[in-house]
Amino acid sequence: MKMIQKVFPDGRLREEGLRELAAIDPHLVLVFGSRERFSDPGMHAMLRRHFPAAGLAGCTTAGEIAGDRVHDGACVVTAMHFERSSVRVRSARIATMEDSHAMGEQLGRALAGEDLQGVMLFCKGVAVNGSAVIEGVMAGLGRPVPVTGGLAGDGAAFARTLVLDNEEVSDTGVVGIGFHGDAVRIGHGSQGGWEPFGPARRVTRSSGNILYELDGRPALDLYKSYLGDYARNLPASGLLFPFEMLGGDHARVGLIRTILGIDEQAGSLILAGDILPDGFLRLMHASTDALVTGAEGAAKKTREMVRDGGTGLALLVSCVGRKLVMGDQVDEEVEVVLDALAEGTVTTGFYSYGEISPFSSVTDCRLHNQTMTVTCLTEVV
Repeated sequence: MKMIQKVFPDGRLREEGLRELAAIDPHLVLVFGSRERFSDPGMHAMLRRHFPAAGLAGCTTAGEIAGDRVHDGACVVTAMHFERSSVRVRSARIATMEDSHAMGEQLGRALAGEDLQGVMLFCKGVAVNGSAVIEGVMAGLGRPVPVTGGLAGDGAAFARTLVLDNEEVSDTGVVGIGFHGDAVRIGHGSQGGWEPFGPARRVTRSSGNILYELDGRPALDLYKSYLGDYARNLPASGLLFPFEMLGGDHARVGLIRTILGIDEQAGSLILAGDILPDGFLRLMHASTDALVTGAEGAAKKTREMVRDGGTGLALLVSCVGRKLVMGDQVDEEVEVVLDALAEGTVTTGFYSYGEISPFSSVTDCRLHNQTMTVTCLTEVV
C-alpha cells in the first residue's frame, strides 16, 4: 500500500503537487476542503485529468485534518495505491430528506460483494437524515461489514455542503468507497467526552430526526430557555449543547445528537440523526481535556483492531462542535490520536456534521454526533 499526501494551504490545487500524487498510479484519491474551494467549477476536471483511472471521493468540511494539524480553508489530497486489494467508488443523489433511506440502499447495493471488507461513506451534511442513509446502506449491502465516514461540513454555517465523487461535485451527493479483498484490514473506534447536565426530558412528539416536543412543550422553546444568551446564535450555538439519547428507562444508549437546524414556526429542532420516539433526551457539555481524552480512547480502540496490518491510513472524522469547544487547542485531539497509532501512519480527515462508525468491534454502524471517530485502513502484503 503506497500513499502520498499533499496539503494545499490556501485550498487551490496546483499542477505540480497533483503530478507528484499521480506518480504512484493511485487507485483512490481522497479530497477534503472548504466549500469555497469545492465550488470552483474547474476542480473536478483538474482532478480527473491527473487521476484518470482513480476513484475520487471527498467532501467539504468544517476544518481539514492532515498529519497532526487542523487546517481551515486548505485542501488535503491523499493518493493511495493498493498492492493486493481493490476499491470500488459509487455514488447516489439525495434531493430531499425523505430520499435518505432509499438512496442509501441504492448505494449499498452498488457496493455489495462477497469479498467486501468495509465501506467509507461521505454524505451531504444538511437537509439529510444521516441515520436513514446509514440504515439504507447497510440494508443494501445485505451482510454486516463496517461502515465509517461522516457528513460533510460547511464551517459553522450549516448552509450548503458538497460531495466529490467520480462524476462531479454535488450538493446532493453521497459517495461510498468499498474495499475488497482478503488483504484489507480495517479498524475503527469512536468516543466522545461530553458530560450531561440538567434533567432528562421525555420525547413526547418527534418524527425521524425532527424533534417537536419535550415534556409536552415545544422543543425549540425549551431548548432556548436552557441556552440563554447562546440562543441568539442558533443553530450554530447548538453545537456547544448537544443532546444525549436515553432509553425509556433512562439508560444510556451511547448516542449523542447535534442540532443541525431549527424551525421557528413549528417550534422544532432538526437533529443530525433519528431519535428514540419513546425515549428521553438530556443536554450535554464538555471541556477540552475531556474531549482530548475521548479522542485518545477512540485511537487506542482502532489500533487494537489492526495490529496484524502494516502502516496505513487513518481517517479522522470529528464533530464541528468539538472544534468550537476546543478553539485554539483543537490540534491537541489530533495529536493524541496520532501518538496512539502506529508510527508512520498517514492521517487525513475533517470536522463534520456527523460521524459514522460502528459502536465498537461489532458492525452495528450508527450516526454519531460530537465524537472523534478513527478508521485505520491497512493492507497485508
